[in-house]
Amino acid sequence: MGAARGIGSFAVWDYVVFAAMLLISAAIGIYYAFAGGGQQTSKDFLMGGRRMTAVPVALSLTASFMSAVTVLGTPSEVYRFGAIFSIFAITYFFVVAISAEVFLPVFYKLGITSTYEYLELRFNKCVRLCGTVLFIVQTILYTGIVIYAPALALNQVTGFDLWGAVVATGVVCTFYCTLGGLKAVIWTDVFQVGIMVAGFASVIIQATVIQGGISTILNDSYNGGRLNFWNFDPNPLQRHTFWTIIIGGTFTWTSIYGVNQSQVQRYISCKSRFQAKMSLYINLLGLWAILICSVLCGLALYSRYHDCDPWTSNKVSAPDQLMPYLVLDILQDFPGLPGLFVACAYSGTLSTVSSSINALAAVTVEDLIKPHFRSLSERSLSWISQGMSVLFGVLCIGMAALASLMGALLQAALSIFGMVGGPLLGLFALGILVPFANSIGALAGLMAGFAISLWVGIGAQLYPPLPERTMPLSLETYGCNNTYNATNWVTTTEMPFTSAFQVHNAERTPLMDNWYSLSYLYFSTVGTLVTMFMGIFYLFIHERHTERGKTQKKHILSYKSHPVEDGGTDNPAFNHIELNYTDQSDKISGTHL
Repeated sequence: MGAARGIGSFAVWDYVVFAAMLLISAAIGIYYAFAGGGQQTSKDFLMGGRRMTAVPVALSLTASFMSAVTVLGTPSEVYRFGAIFSIFAITYFFVVAISAEVFLPVFYKLGITSTYEYLELRFNKCVRLCGTVLFIVQTILYTGIVIYAPALALNQVTGFDLWGAVVATGVVCTFYCTLGGLKAVIWTDVFQVGIMVAGFASVIIQATVIQGGISTILNDSYNGGRLNFWNFDPNPLQRHTFWTIIIGGTFTWTSIYGVNQSQVQRYISCKSRFQAKMSLYINLLGLWAILICSVLCGLALYSRYHDCDPWTSNKVSAPDQLMPYLVLDILQDFPGLPGLFVACAYSGTLSTVSSSINALAAVTVEDLIKPHFRSLSERSLSWISQGMSVLFGVLCIGMAALASLMGALLQAALSIFGMVGGPLLGLFALGILVPFANSIGALAGLMAGFAISLWVGIGAQLYPPLPERTMPLSLETYGCNNTYNATNWVTTTEMPFTSAFQVHNAERTPLMDNWYSLSYLYFSTVGTLVTMFMGIFYLFIHERHTERGKTQKKHILSYKSHPVEDGGTDNPAFNHIELNYTDQSDKISGTHL
């Protein structure tokens, strides 16, 4: 058993492989800074000149979706909670279909750069500003975790320098984002997807060889209760069941794919609507491939350590470190391969961070600078976009320093997305799916959704759910050839997630056991539904006070008077106002785009 022999450590070749990954990423940035006349306009810089094709954009969408949180978090998730995580394959299909058929047509047709421009066209400036500010806060918080978390896990297992890695990652990202704009972001992502697949593949192949075939891995997993695909418990308090993953997961990820600037910006940079849709559907294959890889890695982890859990036996101090531990254990005889895995984790980080920086720059320029400084030339806007990239790069590295105070990784990252992404998704859905929604209703809905999301999200961080809600599976240490006393042979039932802000030894109240124990996947669902419900509810109250007939009549008339232009079938639920902004010029009927 590998436990007898110590795990390997990082060697020169590993650093060489890692440095090569960073250098190639930087080189792509330099290339796009000068290729094709460089970044002449802010549209070139932020949108790749709207000349991208489906395949690179699809790979880029996949890469940025898959941060190091996925590379390190998902396998340990499967190791501790079982393969029910693979139900996300169904969720991804729904998410991609909803994004491609509901949200993409609206954003693509408007020819906008920032998704929040839509909110002004549909509601008003105030709603747009709220959306923009929420997005900026959410993205900087999330990006901090994405930079810091992998650096910490890898540092503690491999001795890879922590702050060296954080700063190197941040600087390289900022460098190629600033020089090469969206084109550099997309093409570095394509390169990084290759690295990620290679890193995962090396682990899966070597684990299969060492464990004596895939059947051994599956047998061990089956005997350890890890192949728990079907749990149809409708209880919304259970962390992962079929329903929480399908319903909660669809809301959580649609808030990322459907309306999050960093994903939307990619697919609307495609040269045609067909290419944009294709990019989403091709990206679905990428998502499935990565999900399969990470679930297999988790099962391989379990098979390797099913009788000697490194976490319980204190060989690693957190679940996020299980994956690097496995890598050093099984790949130590292959110089450069542990480095490839670390490059794989960091490629995830680079792709996520670069897309965040690029999206933050786009939103700031389009939503906060352009409306107030109308006289700026395209050249100066391009310079400002680059300046913003640098600024946000620095801010994200700063956030990583703050993230060093935060607790569990996957949870915290997804909670942030759920808490902020849910209400934003509700706001866009209200605009697109509810033709009669107005700006005051939208604001009321957004505030209500955000308040409720924060309440449940922060409550869950302070008072984490009990183990019977999260249902961690047992981890054994009887096989460790150690000299510990017999008490260590007990299976662990430790609190699965600890956060720096956790309140210990508090009396459990019904509020904690029910509301705060809601599955983290439902945070986004709650935010979305409350936002939409409040937005519509407000209208009904409001309608009572106004002359109802007039407003309705006006709506019917204006809807009929707009001929639907050619461009495929249009969903009648979309408001006519959006569908008619086809002209790509600067001003359309007085609305500045």
